[in-house]
Amino acid sequence: MAIRIVRLGTQRNAGEGTRIGTVRRPPRGVPKTQFAAQNWYDVWYPNLAPSAETVKLAQNAETPAL
Repeated sequence: MAIRIVRLGTQRNAGEGTRIGTVRRPPRGVPKTQFAAQNWYDVWYPNLAPSAETVKLAQNAETPAL
């Protein structure tokens, strides 16, 4: 089984399958009944999202200039 990472809200490809949302918070202003219809995700597993501390570490990480 292949797994692809896609940006939330992008158009679905033919035969894409189930989209699993792993964001900590659902999209604002979108009713739960519209998540799949608007190409956000079909099922939501917020416990798979990185913690707030991990996100802060990633945002503050420095990479060497190339």
